[in-house]
Amino acid sequence: MSPSEILEWFNQTPIDKSWAFADCKPSDTGKWTHGYHRYPAKFIPQLVERLMDEYLTNGTANVNDPFMGCGTTIVSAVSRGFHASGTDINKVAHLVTGAKATAIRPDYLEEKVRHFLSQIYVPNFDPRMGRDLLAIDADFNNCSKNNGQSPISEKHSERINYWFSESARDELAKILTLILDETDLDVQSFLLVAFSHVLKTCSIWSQGSTKPTRDLKKRPTPPYDAIKRHLLRMLKGNAEFYNVVPSQLRNNLGDYLRIEVGSAKKQPVPADSVDLVVSSSPYVTSYEYADLHQLSTLWLDLADDLKEYKKQFIGTSHKQYEDESLLSQIASDIVNEMVLKSRKKAKEIEAFFIDMQEVFDDSFRILKPGGRCCYVIGNTKLKGVNILNAQAFAESLQHSGFILDRLIKREIPLKILPQKRDEKTGRFASKGKADSEAYPTEYIVIGLKE
Repeated sequence: MSPSEILEWFNQTPIDKSWAFADCKPSDTGKWTHGYHRYPAKFIPQLVERLMDEYLTNGTANVNDPFMGCGTTIVSAVSRGFHASGTDINKVAHLVTGAKATAIRPDYLEEKVRHFLSQIYVPNFDPRMGRDLLAIDADFNNCSKNNGQSPISEKHSERINYWFSESARDELAKILTLILDETDLDVQSFLLVAFSHVLKTCSIWSQGSTKPTRDLKKRPTPPYDAIKRHLLRMLKGNAEFYNVVPSQLRNNLGDYLRIEVGSAKKQPVPADSVDLVVSSSPYVTSYEYADLHQLSTLWLDLADDLKEYKKQFIGTSHKQYEDESLLSQIASDIVNEMVLKSRKKAKEIEAFFIDMQEVFDDSFRILKPGGRCCYVIGNTKLKGVNILNAQAFAESLQHSGFILDRLIKREIPLKILPQKRDEKTGRFASKGKADSEAYPTEYIVIGLKE
């Protein structure tokens, strides 16, 4: 299709309400291990499952997600007994996906969690006085293999102190050290995901903010209370997941699961080996995922330099290219229009579409003939410029060698996204103040490799 034909295709495609999954309750979309960890803009498992139902007939299929995020596609594939592969540059995402895809025998895991909680529990605690840190110190030093050595890296201690009270910091440090003492790496990952999930709750990070913002009036939840509550929820999810994952896969997960920390531009699988790619890429200059998971990155010491770490992410405002050009005319037109409003923002958008072209190239490489890629993406508006992500994706897929096979336009009533932008600044805003929908609908752009 020519660029003009692609634009007309999008204009003529009606919303398919059956793809909104409006009848799904939070318990449906957060089933199994899908509720292990908060993650922005994640799509729901029902979407992935329907795509697998429609396009996979092989019981030993291989499913890939180059932007695996919190693992929705990976977990859905594992639940069907499929081979699953993917990458994410975000090390927190890699940790979460690995834990969510691993079904642990429920009675064994429950015993491990019960023992862990008994180690960090402080009896006779008076909530009005705060947690008895001397008691925590005594219990910790008795049971830790690390002789009470703090897990907080010196290079991150100042930033951690910025977000946490002294008592919360000390209690979290002891909890983390006990987690790192766990020798079963699957259980350790399970506990680390719970630890990562509760960090915002235990800090003065503003719960309603998509950016790193302190709320000095916030009353953080005590770490033990937060992690106990979440671990009990995770235990239930693991038990449900364990019952749906085929035993052959459960017992040989390493033969079925291949996920790595790495660029979406290079998947860890051979050419012509994948049956279906299902992915939701970052939205151009929408979220700074490195910032959103900053607390976990600091506590788990996942990056030496946060600023340099951010530059690796696709869709970040920290990346620009000077010596590469766009193949998509639709993308070029968007960039040229943005130049009139902001040259800096235009270079960021250009870098995003250049990166995505390389991602599509690799999707084409890894797919078998007859395989399909399904990219979930929405459009938005920045500084008054319509950012036609989906249309540019469609044209870019053609440049990678795909035939445009299908377009699905869906409403997104359940996707966790800030829905409004201030049209002048392009920043997300509250519903009362904003005058522009950020992502009222989204598209699933499907390419076929002949």
